[in-house]
Amino acid sequence: MFDWEDLRYFHAVAQSGSLSGAARSLKVDHATVSRRLNLLEEKLKVRLVDRLPRACQLTPLGQQIAELASQMEVSAFAVERVARAAQLPRVGKVTVSAPPVLGNNFLAKRLFEFRQQHPDIQMSIASQAQRVSLSRREADIAVRLFRPEEPTSVARKIGDMPFALYASKDYQHSNNPEQWEFIAYGEDLAYMPHQKWVMSVANGRRIVTEVSDITSQYVVAKTGIGVAGLPRFLGDTDPTLQLLPYDGPSFSREIWLVIHADLRHSPQIRAVMDFIIDAVKVPFG
Repeated sequence: MFDWEDLRYFHAVAQSGSLSGAARSLKVDHATVSRRLNLLEEKLKVRLVDRLPRACQLTPLGQQIAELASQMEVSAFAVERVARAAQLPRVGKVTVSAPPVLGNNFLAKRLFEFRQQHPDIQMSIASQAQRVSLSRREADIAVRLFRPEEPTSVARKIGDMPFALYASKDYQHSNNPEQWEFIAYGEDLAYMPHQKWVMSVANGRRIVTEVSDITSQYVVAKTGIGVAGLPRFLGDTDPTLQLLPYDGPSFSREIWLVIHADLRHSPQIRAVMDFIIDAVKVPFG
């Protein structure tokens, strides 16, 4: 029987496409990965990888075994999730993945309140625009601005995040809508619903600057450079900004809470979920 740990090293090579990439992901040296791969091939008496100068190419048999290794990884994460769910009640670390606009400007401001209510739970926030895999334990809970589709996850809509137009109270064109200049995303983000709404509002008026995320657009709007479409929970609570009149189509994003089905009964994760749901009710309910 081969060593299962050797298979884990092979799986890392298959995913990264090189020995060096596998070494980085596993946090070991290049020689260790090469040795483990050799041991697996020797034990199975087959060649799994063709070693090229700058990459590793799976053999046809290697591709088949890589698929099986991926299935085993999924099962390994499932074992870890089940064990995690059985931990002592309301004790441990819970990682919440959230888009930066909510992670930085909403959840982070409520960490002290959560700590007071649950001193034995460490709620950690990962503010990231990209999707994370709950199955691979990249996070325990995800807050998303779209309806999730993962078949192994349980999702619940917990609110809506409405937007409006804002500018600094010192913005020189506040009373002249035809002279408004807008803060928007770059062309690479033209597909985003928020960008489409801003461009429809601008309707040919000048884009004065392009900024890649909502939090930065919020900061830029405060300088007085132009008009930004911001979440109301940000704009309405900032005394340096003014709400601009606009009678066109409204815009909002749905807020979804997502968790892997295996963890939904974990007491500490349930505590974090309930806290987020209650916190969202005030500005987004």
